[in-house]
Amino acid sequence: MTRKAKNILFIMFDQLRFDYLSCAGHPHLQTPHLDALAAKGVRFSRAYVQSPVCGASRMSTYTGRYASSHGAQWNGFPLRVGELTMGDHLRENGMGCWLIGKTHMRVDEKGMERLGLARDSVIGARQAECGFDVWLRDDGLWAEGPDGYYDAGRSPYNEYLKSKGYEGDNPWGDFANAGINEGNIASGWFMKHADKEANIKEEDSETPWLTSEAIQFIEQQGSDPWLCHLSFIKPHWPYIVPAPYHDMFGPQHVLPANRADEERKDAHPVHDAFMNNVIGQAFSRDEVREKVIPAYMGLIKQADNQMGRLFDYLETSGRMEDTMIVVTSDHGDYLGDHWLGEKDLFHDPSVKVPLIIYDPSSEADATRGTVDDHLVEAIDLLPSFIEIAGGTVPDHITEGRSLLPILHGENPEWRDYAISEYDFSATPMCVKLGLAPRDARLFMIADKRWKFMHAEGGLPPMLFDHENDPNELIDLGRSAEHKDILDMMYERLGRWGRRMSQRVTRSDQDIINSRGGSRRKGILLGVFDEDDIDPELTVKYRGPQTKDYRQ
Repeated sequence: MTRKAKNILFIMFDQLRFDYLSCAGHPHLQTPHLDALAAKGVRFSRAYVQSPVCGASRMSTYTGRYASSHGAQWNGFPLRVGELTMGDHLRENGMGCWLIGKTHMRVDEKGMERLGLARDSVIGARQAECGFDVWLRDDGLWAEGPDGYYDAGRSPYNEYLKSKGYEGDNPWGDFANAGINEGNIASGWFMKHADKEANIKEEDSETPWLTSEAIQFIEQQGSDPWLCHLSFIKPHWPYIVPAPYHDMFGPQHVLPANRADEERKDAHPVHDAFMNNVIGQAFSRDEVREKVIPAYMGLIKQADNQMGRLFDYLETSGRMEDTMIVVTSDHGDYLGDHWLGEKDLFHDPSVKVPLIIYDPSSEADATRGTVDDHLVEAIDLLPSFIEIAGGTVPDHITEGRSLLPILHGENPEWRDYAISEYDFSATPMCVKLGLAPRDARLFMIADKRWKFMHAEGGLPPMLFDHENDPNELIDLGRSAEHKDILDMMYERLGRWGRRMSQRVTRSDQDIINSRGGSRRKGILLGVFDEDDIDPELTVKYRGPQTKDYRQ
């Protein structure tokens, strides 16, 4: 019997490193359920996000466009009204598009007001929610300081916790992301508490909660095709996890940091600024890594177990037979590698992400259990989804490439390099480097051997040779011996920068079809004699004159 993917379960974790899965080679962290999915699908070993920061990365994935094309290049930068997103493309092709969890989307309030779009209207709600219909949205950072909450609006997760009996205004901060220390709150914001168990029942913590919501969503779907974007909040910080995951791993499971003293000597100014910010300094300390990384691993282990629960449900309900499953992340986490914490720059722990795709279609049988090394970009997902929905990819709008030919065992012509961008104008590092906001921009070009970074503002490039330096410890960006490679990368950057990215209202085929149309509508420029062209085009301009008005 021929099988075909009808629905799409698009799972995104937040800040999950590409190499913190056992199928990707982690020696201590076992992820059997994600491994099993990889065994039934394809694991892509060279998948890059288009910006190594939450908001910009997600907006690229949701639009299928590079960060400099859609413009939402930092957390909290609004995606402009009218930018086509996943929901717009899929609904046009008869597929519903639903959100469960996080987007990091910020609405273009001024654009909505200018166009008179009410947020409680269908079109206004979709514009405000990155094109998704919302089953449940919670961006999952209910931090609270003297100026209020980091995330604005309502928190469905806090409402859920209150319904379960957790007390206070912010049980997310008081219980789900805090332990107990001698009767006091041991907040997960203080990394010394990362080894404590979160003060919450495991089944009430964030990852099981969202998994339950996804199962409820799928149970209520009828025969119409759907995409469900299940967007988890973890293993993003605060680094704290409930029992039994809090002590599954210890310092003995912490891999040595991938860093070298040479990286600090004559460091690239941008790398130096990030190494010496508060996060980089913290993760340069072994005591921090030995506290944080076991908790990070516990969060991933919990996530894998929830994937087992979700996949079991899909199997028993029969949905595994008609649902494509995609698992990825919006970026990684340095965890002390390269003397850095968090994400932001273009070393592999930050910009490279896990990507596993299971396609139930019969056409994908030949590639099951394979590892593919094509240079994949996160913006390739949307074109793939459009094809699953039965549509034609509008490549004058979307800038990625469908992965279906690869999943189906074909060998398509493919890109020679992957691109990522980073706008750090909103950070203290921009100020430290004395850069104007427009100059605080970085661009990455990575092929299968070389990784290049261009920095605006008159700063030097960075360059790594993966063949001789797979750990990216030796920056060759100022090496005269590598001028040819740098020239090649700048030529690529220039070619990419000249791409057609803003002509989104007319496709190439629209333009081809319109050629000559003006003549057929009476615009006859350059014609000297009516007999010089097709008589059909001049019929409205020939014949007897009905009256002479010159008199």
